[in-house]
Amino acid sequence: MSLADDLTREYAPSEPQHQLMVERRRLPRRVWVGAAIVFVYILVAVFAPLLAPYDPLALDPLHALEDPSWAHPIGTDELGRDVLSRLIFAARVDLLVGFLGALLPAIVGTALGAIGAYRGGWRDALTMRTADVVQAFPTYILIIALVFALGQGLTSILVAFTIIAWVAYARLIRSEILRLRGLDYVEAARAAGLPTRRILWLHVFPNAVGQTLVYLPSDIVIATLGLAALSFLGLGVRPPTPEWGAMIAAGQPFIRDQWWLSTVPGVVVVGFGLGLSLIGEGIEEWTRR
Repeated sequence: MSLADDLTREYAPSEPQHQLMVERRRLPRRVWVGAAIVFVYILVAVFAPLLAPYDPLALDPLHALEDPSWAHPIGTDELGRDVLSRLIFAARVDLLVGFLGALLPAIVGTALGAIGAYRGGWRDALTMRTADVVQAFPTYILIIALVFALGQGLTSILVAFTIIAWVAYARLIRSEILRLRGLDYVEAARAAGLPTRRILWLHVFPNAVGQTLVYLPSDIVIATLGLAALSFLGLGVRPPTPEWGAMIAAGQPFIRDQWWLSTVPGVVVVGFGLGLSLIGEGIEEWTRR
């Protein structure tokens, strides 16, 4: 037997160690279950024109508030519009606002928090004092005020979400970078003369972004629920655009006789939130291994 074979046998991981390494690399099952749920919602939103049996805006007052049937599986609303078609098309609006309402604050907050934490000084102080001011206001009251000031519409809602939600991402990334910037490998990179930007974005940031990725699915749920709440209050998307929160509000007066008008959109929102929650919990479990 050669020397190389001896060294390979000596330093190769044992079978239990190898199995443990494979388990650590493998994503938890809940991530895949949650991803499958969210993927179904995305498919419904993308192929809404093919899946919806009717035009979601078509009025038919003669068949208003019909019970579920083969022609209308979830019945019709107070204007005779097919509820199933409106649910399907509403996924386009809610998923768009949900993802962008979390992604835009994540980009802004992560960039500001990372730069402030690594460079310190006035940049860090300005970022954190601005975050303190934003957090001093009740969240939904500030969102409503911003939507009133900017005007009703999806753009105003996304701007309002970004102005408020960036704070959480800034604080998350800041705490991680403050922990990492004094470690030996960062000091070695500085001693080697690497530019500050390269150290931050190539050596520090990839090791600090884990908690941000864990929080992101939860924030998508918060953004989706925020849009539903605004639409329920009449401050969301402009009617007659279908949206889950607006559909819940529209069905509320008929909750005793046509309970499905509010219940089914609510269940749809809960299902989307469940899928994202499973992803977030699974990623958190995976990062702790």
